[in-house]
Amino acid sequence: MKISPIIQTEELLDLPKGNLVIVDAGSGKPAYENYLQKHLEGALYVDLNTDLAEIPVNAKNGGRHPLPSLEKFAEVLQKLGINYDSQVVIYDDKNGSNAAARFWWMLKSVGIKKVQVLDGGLQTAERIGFPTQTKIPKTRPVEKLSLNEWKLPLVDINFIEKKSEKPGFLVIDVREKDRYDGKIEPIDEIAGHIPGAKNFPFKENLNEDGTFKSPEDLKKMYKEFFENFSSENIAIHCGSGVTACHTLLALDYAGFEIPNLYIGSWSEWSRNNKFIAKNT
Repeated sequence: MKISPIIQTEELLDLPKGNLVIVDAGSGKPAYENYLQKHLEGALYVDLNTDLAEIPVNAKNGGRHPLPSLEKFAEVLQKLGINYDSQVVIYDDKNGSNAAARFWWMLKSVGIKKVQVLDGGLQTAERIGFPTQTKIPKTRPVEKLSLNEWKLPLVDINFIEKKSEKPGFLVIDVREKDRYDGKIEPIDEIAGHIPGAKNFPFKENLNEDGTFKSPEDLKKMYKEFFENFSSENIAIHCGSGVTACHTLLALDYAGFEIPNLYIGSWSEWSRNNKFIAKNT
């Protein structure tokens, strides 16, 4: 039976510890330092830049956070003690919108079935009283998995270029509206959006307190936005293929089929002399 991709702190407190792996997903040295200072009891650490991506010299080649090789990812999972029997609960300090959602997508995509993101992340868990610690827990020894493919749908820059302005295809840009409109660009070199893409900021998935909206509310919200598009005719992207996974997570939570992920996202598109659209 499929489990919910979102788990509440109260549910996590009651989970049996046998095959449970809790993961604090961060991004960069400051996040790791925060983990060393305090993390949820039993949590291991995984890093977006070094574990969940293979960052190129030039982001035009796949964007700022391309997927790592399957061999490298298998090593990461072995390091964390994760196999197909594991129940994995992931959190970050950004309401699941950063490395937690990306790790969730990657685990699902290699066939790990029992994987969930902690609703509200670190802040909500602390507020509810989940214990924290500084000690780094030991991992259980597991054999390295043999990973052959990413099983969830992926599309590349050439596919997006062919499909983005076709009437039967929907490209969704989950960045904030001012970045989509081309008014600001704090990270990448050029402001704007992919021609034909529609804007649906990932923050719309959340309540004011940083927890996810209910599956019913998410379903109603996205059903209206999708109109009559099926999942195979939808592609989700962001700046570098990370926060897009937050929307994929929300869609799975709402009961939709998981649509295509354009992993290179705006960071790749904007560096490859493609047409740039703006709303100014």
